[in-house]
Amino acid sequence: MKPLFRAAVLGSILALTTACQADNEAPKKAPAAQAASTAASSIKVENAFARAVPAGQANSAAFLTLVNTSDTARSVKSATSPVAATVELHTHTNNNGVMEMRQIPQIDVPAKGTTELKPGGLHIMLIGLKQELKPGENAALTLTFDDGSTTTVNASIKDITPPAGAGGMQHH
Repeated sequence: MKPLFRAAVLGSILALTTACQADNEAPKKAPAAQAASTAASSIKVENAFARAVPAGQANSAAFLTLVNTSDTARSVKSATSPVAATVELHTHTNNNGVMEMRQIPQIDVPAKGTTELKPGGLHIMLIGLKQELKPGENAALTLTFDDGSTTTVNASIKDITPPAGAGGMQHH
């Protein structure tokens, strides 16, 4: 091999080796599209409110709308509130004409979808109230999502008329 050609080949190899080493030592950045968002950051909580109850009333319920802005289905796995000893996720079922409340393990929120918690449907039970829930005040409510992230909202306390047919409602 001629010395000039050999020098050119060796120079090219050295340049490629240096470029590869520099590329391998450069800090790696994840593409923005791969950055995962938490359920708490992708679910907006709208219109949160709780049913007003007088002193001595043991239980109440909270309602809200969950809007999922992500491409991933999510779920609320639990909730807590300083106004209640126990907080449970519930739904209503019609059992031979009698509306009954049932605890459920989660409330699903579809990808790019909305789930409404409302009187007579999905709701959050506030059991063992620690205080009177007065109209015009607020009750903090912390939701825990399927990925462990949380969000806390202030639910306004409102007087709510029970839905038609709820007179026979039983809690089981």
